[in-house]
Amino acid sequence: MPTEKLHFDITLLQRLKEGDQGAFELLYTKHAKPVYLKIRRMVKVSEEVDELFQELFVRIWERREQIDIQQPFSAYLYRIAENMVYDFYRKAARTEKLRDTLRMTSQESYDQIEQTLFKKEAITLLHEAIATMPPLRRQAFILCKIEEKSYEEAADIMGISTNTVRNHIVKSMHTLKSYFQDQKNSDSAILLFLILSCY
Repeated sequence: MPTEKLHFDITLLQRLKEGDQGAFELLYTKHAKPVYLKIRRMVKVSEEVDELFQELFVRIWERREQIDIQQPFSAYLYRIAENMVYDFYRKAARTEKLRDTLRMTSQESYDQIEQTLFKKEAITLLHEAIATMPPLRRQAFILCKIEEKSYEEAADIMGISTNTVRNHIVKSMHTLKSYFQDQKNSDSAILLFLILSCY
């Protein structure tokens, strides 16, 4: 069953790369809600959330030929969304009025993203660390920690037990810790903290 779903996703992505709008609409329907909620949690300002969300899928369509169909589409989608949010906050920092509005709307959210901007390499390192995980462990981590699905939902998608999903998540966190401990970087502990707090 998981193999069939994976094959279906690869087929959709291949059709998307070829300019198939029907495939684009199916992918939009499947991923729109979770990525919208993620952007909303990061930005908080409704008008800006809607604009970023619309722009995200415009970019997906415009860059469809660059998509790697062998990689999880959700991870690609979230990475672009995160980069757009970071760019948004950079622009906001240059606009006094918008910055004040953001601070009044959600001081905590603004400060958290502003801090993450100075450590954006944490996101890059996270994706590098995920890539080192075995396929099932990587899939479990993406489903539960990035897409924020429950263990039960992940178990159903992967065709395995909830306990097995939980074991994969525990092992994935060990993988992350080991990966950062191996980095020749004095800020690795800070980066790890940022990653674990974000996910």
